[in-house]
Amino acid sequence: MSAPSKWPLPTRGVRFITPTFMVEKLARHPLTKECYPTAMGYYPEAAGHRMLRDRHDDNLLLYCTTGKGRLETDEWSGEITPGQLMLLPQGLPHAYQADEKDPWTLYWIHFQGASTLLFMQYLGYRDGKPVAEAGVSPLLIGAFANLLEVRRTGYSTRAFINASNHLRHLMTQVSMEISAHAGRLQSGFELEQLQAFMLEHIDQQVTLEDLAAVANMSKYHFSNRYKQLTGYSPIKHFLNMKMEHACHLLDATDLGIGEIARQVGYDDQMYFSRLFSKTIGASPRGYRNSTRK
Repeated sequence: MSAPSKWPLPTRGVRFITPTFMVEKLARHPLTKECYPTAMGYYPEAAGHRMLRDRHDDNLLLYCTTGKGRLETDEWSGEITPGQLMLLPQGLPHAYQADEKDPWTLYWIHFQGASTLLFMQYLGYRDGKPVAEAGVSPLLIGAFANLLEVRRTGYSTRAFINASNHLRHLMTQVSMEISAHAGRLQSGFELEQLQAFMLEHIDQQVTLEDLAAVANMSKYHFSNRYKQLTGYSPIKHFLNMKMEHACHLLDATDLGIGEIARQVGYDDQMYFSRLFSKTIGASPRGYRNSTRK
């Protein structure tokens, strides 16, 4: 395991190392062997913090929330600023240090497991690209802080199994924040605000022209950018939102199929049912029956 730095820990700081006996359990357990934490911490305003590793046995995720610093690998070097993540997979030599005048605040996690390279790639790591942009996100800060609570459990095996799966969830949250941040920077529109507009108009027929106008972009550039960020065309994604809401209404209410169709913007019940079946893989009535058994 790659040892964490020996940076002098202040009162508010956290440095927690998973004990060897627990690492061995997590590496064998079917619910954790794919990904589990070996060390984690929180370094506030980390003046003097630095690390050089010629050999790196863990995977390491670091999240800068304030201040700045510098990272160097064989293929990349540059400044790290608030909202950036450093993605340092197993085997990648690296060096990093806090800025002397404005030292960074970091959340960090060392982790191992059979699927860790896949998680790194999912977060956007590529050769020569060890930095990702997520913005300073209260959601991510809270997720890192919650993960650190495992240090208060008396080395409970169940708590570490939970923490390992929380780590997997945190990384998927990171990926979503990276995507949302890219949308804010690159697309010319706030993706979350645009999707909020879709939800507010879930009972209406909204066109591509309507959505492009909200984004203040041409239809062509808006559609291409939206698909790059979400994997769906805007209208397909809006349809999926409608069907998600229809599923909720089928499950949580006793409304008739025709009324549910109207509440997601379709006056023609048969047309709605065809769209629902094509999207969900079951008819509206079949879906309702399957959730009430």
